[in-house]
Amino acid sequence: MGEKRFSGRRVVVTGSARGIGRATAERFAEDGAAVAVVDLDAATAAATAAEIAATYETQAVGIACDVSVRESVEAMAEEVAQRLGGIDVLVNNAGVTRDNLIHKMEDEDWDLVMGVHLRGAFLCTRAAQRHMVRQNYGKICNISSTSALGNRGQVNYSTAKAGLQGFTRSLALELGRFNINVNAVAPGFIDTEMTQLTARRLGHEPEAYRQMRAKTIAIGRVGVPRDVANLVCFLCSDEAGFVNGQVVYASGGPETRRG
Repeated sequence: MGEKRFSGRRVVVTGSARGIGRATAERFAEDGAAVAVVDLDAATAAATAAEIAATYETQAVGIACDVSVRESVEAMAEEVAQRLGGIDVLVNNAGVTRDNLIHKMEDEDWDLVMGVHLRGAFLCTRAAQRHMVRQNYGKICNISSTSALGNRGQVNYSTAKAGLQGFTRSLALELGRFNINVNAVAPGFIDTEMTQLTARRLGHEPEAYRQMRAKTIAIGRVGVPRDVANLVCFLCSDEAGFVNGQVVYASGGPETRRG
């Protein structure tokens, strides 16, 4: 077999101890990258990194980081640079939900979601781009959502995910001259622990909820984390070198109403 697509590349994925982030870190590792599993939970990040290293026979490190805190992000980026030798790819995946209708939403629910999604992406990108600019190479992928188009009960989350799309386009204009590509992936319904919790909060069993959601998706099934990971890895590969400032929806097609 020839060299893997990300051999020699150093990849940071935030919020990657589980869910879409973990699947993305695994996908990069499978294709030869050294990966930094960055998560708020230090123990889970370390355990995930150890499993990835053992499974894919590549370097993987687990690093605790609160992406909404500048000092934590700066320390994380420095540790990644020391342990992996640099940063070539950043995936801003860390996220949180605090869903509620606006008349019930607390200030803290708004601030937390903005802090993790928007401030977190800003801080992580600012730290990582220093390494990328110096080496005249980099790939950044921001994880948005179809909720950016509007979703009842998610005014905070929808606003943050829409903000990431403007963030993506502006960064593409600023960083393109340094051979840095910046794109975003906007997933639709993806079957994760988070969406299973959402199902239970709405009074549904997860399997019944998945089946119900699948009926509204053109392709006839809900997404899985690997669906998102495959797209992120493509956008962060040299094959996508002329793709910049784009928001790609991974949602199984436009919503429909089936049966």
